[in-house]
Amino acid sequence: MQKIPKQFQVSAFLVFYLIHSTQFGVGALGYQRVIAMSAGYDAWIGIILFGFITHIVVYMIYKICEKSDGDLSSAHRMAFGKWGGKLFTLFFVVYFIFTTVTVLRTYIEVIQVWLFPDLSTWFFSSIFLLLVVYIISGGFRVITGIAFLGVVLPSYLFITMIIPLEYANFRNLLPVFDHPVKDILLSGRDMTLSMLGFETLLIFYPFINKPEQSKKWAHLGILMTWFIYLFFALVTFSYFSEGKLEKNIWATLSIWKIIELPFVERVEYIGIANWCLIILPNVCIFLWCSSRLAKRMTRIRHRTALTVITVLTFILMLQFEDRKLINELNTYMGIVGFYMGYVYIPCLFVIISFVHWRRRKKENADS
Repeated sequence: MQKIPKQFQVSAFLVFYLIHSTQFGVGALGYQRVIAMSAGYDAWIGIILFGFITHIVVYMIYKICEKSDGDLSSAHRMAFGKWGGKLFTLFFVVYFIFTTVTVLRTYIEVIQVWLFPDLSTWFFSSIFLLLVVYIISGGFRVITGIAFLGVVLPSYLFITMIIPLEYANFRNLLPVFDHPVKDILLSGRDMTLSMLGFETLLIFYPFINKPEQSKKWAHLGILMTWFIYLFFALVTFSYFSEGKLEKNIWATLSIWKIIELPFVERVEYIGIANWCLIILPNVCIFLWCSSRLAKRMTRIRHRTALTVITVLTFILMLQFEDRKLINELNTYMGIVGFYMGYVYIPCLFVIISFVHWRRRKKENADS
């Protein structure tokens, strides 16, 4: 395995926060409308199905890292050779850059629509990315600490989704299985962008102390993510009719608008502000993965790779000023993410398993 000094590694239980913090992000503010477009209010079944599929993919990720004795870069080198491996690693470098752009630009759009219409994209993104670079420069343990805080501190927002149950009408969910299985599976695929993040395990695997003990924590992180998504979807479906949900781009924020508390009038303002703590580990981990892979691929210094990739990310951020372009970015990244996470990783698992089996067979024959 690629040797990482123990002082730079993190404990196995912290994988729970790393996985959950990358999966749960800005998509939670409006994924309900997207998945309901394919399967109506049977879409909650698709969430459960894709939750199980994600567990299987994470099992494959652990096997890939164990058999390749390293991270994604090592797996690519083992499967495709030196230059072929670098080419496939480059795809993931670009993929993580665009994932970062998608998360941060979508969050800025939420701020511009709900809070500050005149907020400049370049101003917020530059300040935010400087903070991200500062965090990443502290090392992976610092990033893990931010992931921990990004899960624990905003966790009270989960309680705010319980209050609207007073107005819930669960008859909206009936009849169950009113749509074909194909549409239900499509609804699960449509929320791929919200479920992505588990593939970062392929990159930070060597940084886990005793990685075999982290498996249960990784699966618990995924379980927590899809439980929250399932709960948010059920609350939303029971509150909105299908016709009204079609007109709500940000369903979670619209639900927060009906909450009345004696000490704050606009709960959605509090939620949007606190959501910054949720997307911060998203951006940190995705940028770290991109720069880490670039370092592994080219052997340049990590700080140099991080600087170049951050500047490129900032430039790309400025290209998406129109709502239509941002929506297309989310759509295309959802499609690319689906193939990266749920198609490519299983294929890589099969290839690595075959190469590993062939090597062991050859070793046994030689001995």
